[in-house]
Amino acid sequence: MLLCIDIGNTNTVLATFEGDKLVHSWRTKTDARSTADELGLMFRGLLAADAVEITGVAACSTVPAALRSLRAMLKRYYAQVPAVIVEPGVRTGVQLAIDNPKEVGSDRVVNTLAAYTLYGGPAVVVDFGTSTNFDVVSAKGEFLGGVLAPGIEISVDALAQRAAQLRKVELVKPPRVIGKNTVECLQSGVVYGFAGQVDGVVRGIISEVGPLTAVIATGGLAPVVIDECATVTHHEPWLTLIGLRLVYERNRPA
Repeated sequence: MLLCIDIGNTNTVLATFEGDKLVHSWRTKTDARSTADELGLMFRGLLAADAVEITGVAACSTVPAALRSLRAMLKRYYAQVPAVIVEPGVRTGVQLAIDNPKEVGSDRVVNTLAAYTLYGGPAVVVDFGTSTNFDVVSAKGEFLGGVLAPGIEISVDALAQRAAQLRKVELVKPPRVIGKNTVECLQSGVVYGFAGQVDGVVRGIISEVGPLTAVIATGGLAPVVIDECATVTHHEPWLTLIGLRLVYERNRPA
């Protein structure tokens, strides 16, 4: 099976694929301080619990320190397993139509590939992670750039830290828009405020690129707000992992 690894700033998401079918998935906390041996023990434990034998690895990371540990872990524990790490020089088939291609995160490139493969273009990927990323895909599958905004959890944490009478709340939809207590007020601001942000940004993108074939929501926090987003047309929680599978297929060792 192919093991795909997406190391984000907050969470690391892993999945195994048999062909194009996702078989197993796991979500763990990203810790940039984890050593190669700690990663090796964790990965081996997860795979052994489900009796998984891997035949290939595809990975991307937005955390340089974690990526270094991952490289060392793969070399030590999976030296005989072909591995593809998404970085400059790896074939993705995605043209980066932006000012400085070196600035774009590998996860955004992978999301562009997966979105175009699944839905065509032009399209927009809305990735609800540590930041909320809007990635714009052209009709030809190019990455045109996008929008970066503070993520849901970052915003809630900042509000709780800076406002003496406010606190962190469970990220769920409240019973009504007009909150009747502090918790409901905060939940309403999160759900309806971020949904409004998504719709506003997507409509601004449409005004520049024209009608879209799809607006795809992904990321761990997408379920918090997408039901209130009028512009989101698809929810694909495994979009980045699907993109990693596609990149591996393009770079598979002979």
